[in-house]
Amino acid sequence: MSTGPAGPVTRPGTPTPGAGGAAGAPPAAPPPRGPMGMMGALGMPMARPTDFRTSARRLLGVLRPERGALLAVVGLTVVSVALMVLGPRILGHATDLVFTGVLGRSLPAGLTREEAVAGLRARGQDALADVVAASDAVPGQGVDTGALARVLLLVLALYVGAWAFGYLQGLLTTGVVQRTVLRLRADVQAKLARLPLAHVDRQPRGDLLSRVTNDIDNLAMTLQQTLSQLVSAVLTIVGVLVMMFWISPLLAVIALVTVPVAGFVTAAIAKRSKPQFTAQWARTGTLNAHVEEMYTGHALVKVFGRQEQASAAFHAENEALHDATFRAQFISGLIQPAMMFVSNLTYVAIAVVGGLRVASGALSLGEVQAFIQYSRQFTQPITQVAAMMNLLQSGVASAERVFEVLDAPEQSPEPADGPRPDPVRGRVAFEDVSFSYDPQAPLLEHLDLVAEPGRTVAIVGPTGAGKTTLVNLLLRFYELDGGRITLDGVDVAAMDREVLRSQIGMVLQDTWLFGGTIEDNIAYGRAGATHDEVVAAAEVTHVDRFVRTLPDGYATVIDDEGGNVSAGEKQLITIARAFLADPPILVLDEATSSVDTRTEVLVQHAMAALRHGRTSFVIAHRLSTIRDADTILVMDGGAIVEQGTHDELLAAGGAYAALYASQFAAAAASVD
Repeated sequence: MSTGPAGPVTRPGTPTPGAGGAAGAPPAAPPPRGPMGMMGALGMPMARPTDFRTSARRLLGVLRPERGALLAVVGLTVVSVALMVLGPRILGHATDLVFTGVLGRSLPAGLTREEAVAGLRARGQDALADVVAASDAVPGQGVDTGALARVLLLVLALYVGAWAFGYLQGLLTTGVVQRTVLRLRADVQAKLARLPLAHVDRQPRGDLLSRVTNDIDNLAMTLQQTLSQLVSAVLTIVGVLVMMFWISPLLAVIALVTVPVAGFVTAAIAKRSKPQFTAQWARTGTLNAHVEEMYTGHALVKVFGRQEQASAAFHAENEALHDATFRAQFISGLIQPAMMFVSNLTYVAIAVVGGLRVASGALSLGEVQAFIQYSRQFTQPITQVAAMMNLLQSGVASAERVFEVLDAPEQSPEPADGPRPDPVRGRVAFEDVSFSYDPQAPLLEHLDLVAEPGRTVAIVGPTGAGKTTLVNLLLRFYELDGGRITLDGVDVAAMDREVLRSQIGMVLQDTWLFGGTIEDNIAYGRAGATHDEVVAAAEVTHVDRFVRTLPDGYATVIDDEGGNVSAGEKQLITIARAFLADPPILVLDEATSSVDTRTEVLVQHAMAALRHGRTSFVIAHRLSTIRDADTILVMDGGAIVEQGTHDELLAAGGAYAALYASQFAAAAASVD
């Protein structure tokens, strides 16, 4: 069984070179673009899609399975907005009932409205006469409380209905968004399993993780807010405009004139605030980098007595961030009071003109009151739509980044019923193998190599010679450019990758441990391993001796960043994992690079026992670890320049002898 992830593992955010550090490995991708969401509405940095229409259309395609629920969301939104928009108009009728009641009570009883109007005109009260003539006032009759109660109950029912339909709409929207994101995450996870290691190596790990986590989360937030608020805001604008023009076209024109004014003011302020926000985020990044740097190296800072300089640099960056943040927040904070000022001007204009229209009898008091409410409702959804458009840009940009992952070229499909050696003896043959990370820079050309069953093949050479590349090709992390690799005569390219890798155990130079106990990490090597089997593997690899010194023993919780075990102890745990896997083929890539000399000797004895009867590939820079190998291959420039046993290669006096001398002769050299 394979005992590690599919390929070298590095910490998130660390660019990974080509396997084995070979020259010509693909360059890393650019860093991720962090979406800023709603902050883009205030001129802050925000990711934008390179092709908005195409990405938006594809995003709608992702929502296609939810089209029934989306139609229901739109329907519920229409009903909710319609009920909400009708509320002020009917509430204005209640105001008219109160006003006409008060007005009627002030007129002499027993007269008709026409007689009361004539009397008012005879006394020179023409303005009041116009108001009475335009109203439904009955002289001597007060407020019709029954009619008023019915109107108020109707308004209450409208608002309760609007809330209920809005609640159902929000519930449906949440379900649509979460189901869509659930499917999208599943698609991305399945895609990651089908990506070749070459693609992963070209991507900075932090960028890939950001696409899988941050971008999908940002897309979920965008869908949640736009589906629930954008449709509602647009329908509210349309509904309010209809009601405003229905009540008074003149007042509606006055209200609309202020829209471009508000837009101009907002754009002018946002234009001045954007550079300040850019400076703020730049200063934030600088300060965070300084804090992280000082925290990571706090031991060295103390050793070299640089606490005061580090503190002074922090205070300087902190002060610069304070100044940039103050300017950005102050300027952007002017948007709301400016909008309120424009809105108040609109309110004053509507109140004055509306009052004149009431005095002339062209409008009722309730209609003016309803119009003022509509004018207040009109500006809010416009602001929401503007913010939503910025948020939509951010969400589509995140969707575009996720789609780039989904569109990445996949590894070749697995054969339906591929051949497999049975039983696996472990004979590995490289036949005329050619491979390159970059077509312009060939790495391996026409390489031939045979590893007989039960033999140990050590691979040495300078960095970038192609040592780890051989192992990656055997595991089919990369596909060959030419030639073939066989396992017991079966071409590995025709085998199912999972079947192939289940026959190979691997210990990497970079330890990979997951969050869990020491026992869990060792048991990862073989599904269903018992506690006794884990302990037996730990005893052979000398893990047991330090685990028993820990308070919780094998139940000690660790991870790759944990400080409760040393780097060498972590590597021993990964070696124990490979022991437990008990595979026919072993790959040891600098497996003892982090252990001390005494432990290395113990592990070498354990590895010798483990390698017995198994085909082993050992990649090493420390030549003391591979003296007993059956065959030592010396690689340089992607080619095997020497091969033989340790003694044969030393006697030949070639590249291996020079490497050996550089490691062991230097210790005896005198230093002046």
